Amino acid sequence: MSESTRGLGSVQKTLLLPLWGRAVETRRRRPLLVDRAAVEIVGKLDYDFSTMATRLHPVTRLAWIARALHVDRTVQGFLARNPEATVVNVGCGLDTTFERVDNGRLTWVDLDLPDVIQLRRRLVTESERRRMVAGSVFDAGWPRQLETAHGLMLVAAGVLYYFEEGRVRELLPRLAGSFPGGEMVFDTSSRRGVRIANERVIRDGGMDESAVLKWGIDRPRDVARWDRRIEVLEAHRLFRGITRRLPWRARLATLLSDALNIMSIAHLRFRFDEAR
Repeated sequence: MSESTRGLGSVQKTLLLPLWGRAVETRRRRPLLVDRAAVEIVGKLDYDFSTMATRLHPVTRLAWIARALHVDRTVQGFLARNPEATVVNVGCGLDTTFERVDNGRLTWVDLDLPDVIQLRRRLVTESERRRMVAGSVFDAGWPRQLETAHGLMLVAAGVLYYFEEGRVRELLPRLAGSFPGGEMVFDTSSRRGVRIANERVIRDGGMDESAVLKWGIDRPRDVARWDRRIEVLEAHRLFRGITRRLPWRARLATLLSDALNIMSIAHLRFRFDEAR
């Protein structure tokens, strides 16, 4: 029985884009990323992916793969130091990072709006180490539900640029206050990248025009200026370390994307507030 996506809001429906991209990559002869869970979920959905398949530029799909590879690497590095940590997948959509990084000891929490969680629960099985929370990342209550004694990592892939900058400036210091010592990895889009995404990716992917990107930042390291508790451990262009594995046409396009500063990956640590 296929699962319908009709109840999803316009922004929430963009979760289908990277899911489809990971499934397509997995089916390739020499995939950069293998994500069999994404293939399985796509097969269960009652959704016409033909618009994405025919209109989206291949580099757009590669961007989702590059993001997943960098997120996996960052989370796995964190788990190597904190094997029993809690990982919170903020705005999880139909993300399948858990299946790729699970070490058998972590605790995983998927956080998203109620319509997404409702669909996700029909497609993904919860367990003792994996649960879902319905709510907004801006809600005050969900951080109090977490066990953080063994470390905490926040993942926000394809999420923050859907909010106005003021909301992101509000969110990151709040997270720093809730999770001192914790870490966070997320992707950012430059101002140019926001314009390109709204003109091409959202439109060509068959998404509603209200599902536009809003927040762009040209230098992700600048978020450290927002609050003294925010430390940027790493910030780099999206396709760093990925291009050498691509055919020359795709390699050229990804090099150009990085040269134009379209998208980046940021890895933060939340310092303890020693002034208190």
